[in-house]
Amino acid sequence: MKAIVHEGKTGLEGLHLKDMDSPTLKSREVNIKVHTAGMNRRDLAVVTKRHKAEDPALIPGSDAAGVVEAVGNEVTKFRVGDKVVANPGLGWQQKSDAPPEGFEIVGLPDHGTFAEYYTCTEDHVETMPEHLTFEEAGVLPLAALTAYRALMTRGNLQADQTVLLPGIGSGVLTYALKFAKAIGARVIVTSRSKEKQEEALQLGADLAISTESDWTDELAEEKVDIVVESIGQATFNKSLGIVRKGGTVVTFGATTEDEVSINIRKFFYGQYNLLGSTMGSAEEFREMLTFVTEKQIHPQLDKVFPMEDYQRAFEYLRDTKNFGKIGLQL
Repeated sequence: MKAIVHEGKTGLEGLHLKDMDSPTLKSREVNIKVHTAGMNRRDLAVVTKRHKAEDPALIPGSDAAGVVEAVGNEVTKFRVGDKVVANPGLGWQQKSDAPPEGFEIVGLPDHGTFAEYYTCTEDHVETMPEHLTFEEAGVLPLAALTAYRALMTRGNLQADQTVLLPGIGSGVLTYALKFAKAIGARVIVTSRSKEKQEEALQLGADLAISTESDWTDELAEEKVDIVVESIGQATFNKSLGIVRKGGTVVTFGATTEDEVSINIRKFFYGQYNLLGSTMGSAEEFREMLTFVTEKQIHPQLDKVFPMEDYQRAFEYLRDTKNFGKIGLQL
């Protein structure tokens, strides 16, 4: 099978197309003919930081939607021809406070989805929402699951609350915007890009401000209940400074520096809640798919690149040109 592979060189220079052997189908596995595989910033981190030049060849990628091509003899959930999406999380079945020991994400350390075929156990596959195209379903899994757990499970967002999404434009945050509006919450976004602010307003955001502005001044009339924080050092204290006393900051990423310092006395006097979140369980993945179906939510699909344009796709992701999700058509 043809696959996008990383080997031999560090960074994006180590990416190339290569013919790889299809894995042998085991009794409880399904083989999926991949139509579209979504791209995530994790894929960029894998090929630029985590997978080394001297490591064995790796197929990156965590997201996939396609058609079941073959099933093992003990598979009961799926038949050949079923339209499916792959769960990017491995080893986390039930909703819990934190991932269990052994939890992994598809695409490292084992092969991922940027290939013509992807094989996994039937427990890590779900039926594709009928209202979505393959392109939309292919960019759904990792980012939508991350947004769902951060906003709904960890943040426990309610319809009468206001949520702030700093740095709008990523796949996760465009899902968070759509999910929050779907339940009736008020949504404020920030971006350095005026264009992305306008796009967010068109998607339903109630207010958009510059990330570089004085949030205390800009949001003086607002009561922010929850901040979904994914930027890290550059905005973390601004997020803590704007959330109401007793409010919550949920963090799932750090596109700037990982380490932050806070005034701990101000923090405990303010009775703030600081919650970490990452990905989600298979149970939450199914909840998210049901939510997306019931609310008829469509992913914000920015661009789909043909497989042969993998280099341009990775550069587009690296340069944060996207508003919403990027996909690879395989």
